[in-house]
Amino acid sequence: MAAVAAVVVVVFALLIINKAGGLIYTRTFAPGLQKLDSNDYLILAGTFHGIHAISRSINPAPPPPPSSSTTPNSSSSTTTSQPNTQAPPQPPSSTAGNPTRRRPHTTGIESLESSHFRLTCFQSPTGVKFLLFTSPEQPNTDVVVRRCYEMYGDYVMKNPFYSLEMPIRVEKFDRGVAGYLVRP
Repeated sequence: MAAVAAVVVVVFALLIINKAGGLIYTRTFAPGLQKLDSNDYLILAGTFHGIHAISRSINPAPPPPPSSSTTPNSSSSTTTSQPNTQAPPQPPSSTAGNPTRRRPHTTGIESLESSHFRLTCFQSPTGVKFLLFTSPEQPNTDVVVRRCYEMYGDYVMKNPFYSLEMPIRVEKFDRGVAGYLVRP
């Protein structure tokens, strides 16, 4: 029982990637880890952005809804130019006939876990990705990363001097994130 209580929960780093795949914020929280240089973080952000996009696109499509008529039309070759008024219209979230339209339920990579770390990804509705690197024992990482997103909305997006898609240089956000993620 004492071994379970001695587990150290650590948040290693927080990265924020804009919708184009550029790294706009990085902060490490665990001292003593091997330091990455800025190029390594840029490569990490770009690689994750690409893998995330690929995983979204290869997510299997939901099965098409059953048609209203189960018997084939014997005169279908003569009436192909006429629309079928019996079939229900496709919902806007369907990708039938339009492979470029995104399905709202496809999210890409949400979590990646190894024996040494856990990566949790939250993508905002605007396409900004929040990557939180923690120890594998860290509970509720999805809640933690969503709280970081809320602070982003409160401190960064409401800042009149912040330009969209640019690196985040907002001291209030830095203090808020550090105060939330670095707890004794």
